Amino acid sequence: MAEQMGLLIVGCGYWGVNYVRNFTEMPETRVVALCDQRVERLNELRRRFPEPVLTTDLEEALRLPGVDAVVVCTNATAHYDVARHCLEAGKHVLIEKPMATSTERAQRLVDLAAARRLTLMVGHIFLYNGAVRKIKSYIDEGALGELYYLYARRTNLGPVRFDVNALWDLAPHDISIFNYMLGARPEWVSAVGTQVLHNCREDVGFIVLGYPNKTLGHVHVSWADPLKVREVVVVGSDKRIVFDDLNPLERVRIFDKGIAASPVGPEPTTFEEYHFSIRDGEISSPNIDFGEPLKTQCLHFVECVSQGCPPLSDGHEGLNVVRVMEAVGRSIAQRGAPVELEWEEAEDKPARAVMESSYERRTSTGAVH
Repeated sequence: MAEQMGLLIVGCGYWGVNYVRNFTEMPETRVVALCDQRVERLNELRRRFPEPVLTTDLEEALRLPGVDAVVVCTNATAHYDVARHCLEAGKHVLIEKPMATSTERAQRLVDLAAARRLTLMVGHIFLYNGAVRKIKSYIDEGALGELYYLYARRTNLGPVRFDVNALWDLAPHDISIFNYMLGARPEWVSAVGTQVLHNCREDVGFIVLGYPNKTLGHVHVSWADPLKVREVVVVGSDKRIVFDDLNPLERVRIFDKGIAASPVGPEPTTFEEYHFSIRDGEISSPNIDFGEPLKTQCLHFVECVSQGCPPLSDGHEGLNVVRVMEAVGRSIAQRGAPVELEWEEAEDKPARAVMESSYERRTSTGAVH
């Protein structure tokens, strides 16, 4: 591989342009080409990014000399076909979420990348967010006491997608956050959705996820809410932590408040025989080194390709999220009936722990900014 990693960006919408900006600014990488089906969009980008080759032909772009890796940020329904072509062409791939819209297709991408010994990374960007990593550290340290539940709200007036519904568009963010924070995968899901905008797909949804140890997660997504909210809340017996991604001054707030039950006697038999201990302390906001999460993600991708180490958000993590989303769809079709998730034990949990530990070490030493 050349000293500079050559990048092809496929899909030049809002996120695609942000990838171009980040990789153009990095000395380790060079953006070789931009590929988009919209000629007018490429003409707009020509003025801002004059160096990359511009094309509407993916096959032509993959044949260009110097392309080592591809960033796929097309519409979600096109992710699989584009990523498959790129992997078959021998290119490392960073693909936006969701990595595919079916478990079968996501598994094919994982298997293809493994067979070709290529890096496959999924853009679960919140795993590279300093606030999310900070909250995970509190959970891992047991600072919240007994973990009760988590909930997330991701609402706004649009933007309305025409390839997937609001749940596939938004909920993968929060499912990946919950899985990462808890270090676990849900055992069952229950979900309902509705089509208030009458656009043939659900634009509002509510998801409940049952994690091990009876921990519950709840996700509310909407394209039809007047209030834009990007919030994740974790509630424990000792503390409550709020992550508000729209608050630039206090993205994380810790409420030193909680309630816990302990039996009054040795063998309680009724509700009245429990004593409830209530904590009512201060509210604090920790100092968080908050760089641009997308830049951190891009740097991590470059490191994983150049050093051959597995990404924190690798294909298996992306596959896990897709599998949960498929179960969400089945539950919606059954008007909220719980759907059990059966996970194969093929994934090496100690290996995942080592991967996360390695990533945290690299971020703390400055290897990943």
